[in-house]
Amino acid sequence: MNLDFNGKVAVVTGASTGIGAETAKEFGLAGAKVIVNFKRSEQAAQEVVETIKQAGGEAIAVQADVAVASEVKRLFKKADDEFGGIDILFNNAGALLERCTIEEMTEDLWDEVYNVNVKSVFLCTKYVTPYMKQRGGGSIINTASIAGRNGGGGGSVHYASAKGAVLTFTKGMAKELLEHNIRVNGINPGVITTPFHDQFTKPELREKLVGGIPMGREGTPLECAGAVLFLASDQASYICGEIIEINGGQLMD
Repeated sequence: MNLDFNGKVAVVTGASTGIGAETAKEFGLAGAKVIVNFKRSEQAAQEVVETIKQAGGEAIAVQADVAVASEVKRLFKKADDEFGGIDILFNNAGALLERCTIEEMTEDLWDEVYNVNVKSVFLCTKYVTPYMKQRGGGSIINTASIAGRNGGGGGSVHYASAKGAVLTFTKGMAKELLEHNIRVNGINPGVITTPFHDQFTKPELREKLVGGIPMGREGTPLECAGAVLFLASDQASYICGEIIEINGGQLMD
């Protein structure tokens, strides 16, 4: 299947590492002009940009906290100024921040996790919609998580419930934006080899999780990127409100 994004502009949030970085690269290799968003990891984001440019593509890195409305507006204005519009948004930014029990949980931590995982998706969807309407349509893909389906691992109820909100938001927006020819879908990664698990999952828990995966291994960011590009492409023109499970058989409907 040839996924051609020539003439398209893709904004990828949280694109400095992991799934976001790999997806940004794949969009660039497929011909899209790419906005590589980052919050703090500027060097890593610039490395993604250079990879795209070295392959003959076009990309720029743009710093923005996508949980802040003014910065989201600036991010999309930069995309429009540089590349003349926005066709694709991959709402990938998210974080667990720290594991803790409900008794240990502070209101500030709860709010911060919801801001980075849910409010960011709300704000980016809200403010990208006018740009996509100007283009006659577009595609939005949201990163949820298997945690939003099974409640997550220990100490992650804040993250799991936030990702559950992303799942329902995706379906609600799919219904609302379809009249504007904007398709909204999502991906639900399972255990993927990214800095996320290096930081938040202890080796013994990680080994246990892999033991429960029928494929017997962790997934890769590239395997997630392939699903995102498919959902963003014309090949998926009749897919709307769908969540693709990417978990090696760990959770099946």
